[in-house]
This record gives sequence, C-alpha cells and structure tokens, in this order.
Amino acid sequence: MFLYVAPPNAISKAYSQQVNAWVRPVFEQNWRLFAPNPQSVNRQISARIKHTAPDGTAQVSGWIDLTAADDSAVKHNVFPSHTAQNMLRQAWNSYLKTHGSDNRPRSERALMIEKYLRNIAADRVAAQHSGTFESIQLRVISRHIAAPGEAVEPRPAAAAPTRSETRYLPWWKVASHGTD
Repeated sequence: MFLYVAPPNAISKAYSQQVNAWVRPVFEQNWRLFAPNPQSVNRQISARIKHTAPDGTAQVSGWIDLTAADDSAVKHNVFPSHTAQNMLRQAWNSYLKTHGSDNRPRSERALMIEKYLRNIAADRVAAQHSGTFESIQLRVISRHIAAPGEAVEPRPAAAAPTRSETRYLPWWKVASHGTD
C-alpha cells in the first residue's frame, strides 16, 4: 500500500504493475469521496446458477436480485458499510471499462476484474442459496436516470415502462458454493 500511495519514485515506478495488480480493484483509491461522479444509470444486477442434478440433468435457478440484497443491507442502516453500498456496483463499473460489448477481456487486468465480479456474485448467491452450484450467469438491467431539471412528463397508465437495456454475461464456471 505504501508504494501505491507514495509520491512517484524509482521503486514505485519499477514495480507499478505488480503494485496495481495487488491494490486494484479491492483497495483502489480515488477522489470520489470529495467530488463524486453521480451515476446516470440505475443498474439491477441479478444472478442465476446452474448445477448438475444426480440424474445428470442441468438445473438452472431463477434470477436472484443481488442489487436488492445490497439495497436492503443499506436501507435503514445509520452507518452502512462502504462495501455494502459499492462493492458490486464498482466491480460492474470496472468490468464495463475492461471488457468490450462482447464480454471478452482485453488484458490481464480485465481477467482479474472478471474473476473479482464472478467471485462477488458467487459468494452472495451462496450466502442466499443452499446447495452447491457449478456455474453462474449475471444479468444487468440498466435504466436511465433523468438529469435534474429534465422535464418529466406524466405517463399515461397504458404507456410502456421506461426504456431499459439488458445485458447477459456468459455462464462462468465456479467451484462448489461459488468459492474459487
């Protein structure tokens, strides 16, 4: 951590790749606490799991809303943890930055972010789901947030809901109960 936060020097420059690989994404530091970059999109991140039944058939669960679990951990909590509020969201934002729309990693960092997101999702599903599973898939539904002052017209009752974009990630293999 010292090399990461220290002013640039010969040692931190020589080992910057190793330091960044260890520090990011878990301990990354930035100025968002003082100058936050507000989200312009609400995202609902859900997961479903797949396991093989004793008869050899694949069993797929319904979607488990991971975002709702995060929201309930924060709601009515006087001192919600930074982790409860941001871990899943920041992991997704990092995934978006490191993967193309085809969900292919473009670098070693992208592979690490993918593993990080997969492990967060698998751990959270394992905490809510009894039994083992071998694979996990994520679905992210993004809905635009109107800017302050943006005209919001009342919708007729029969109008279509707000436009949203749904992205499905590929199935990822995980060790039993989502640990890797």
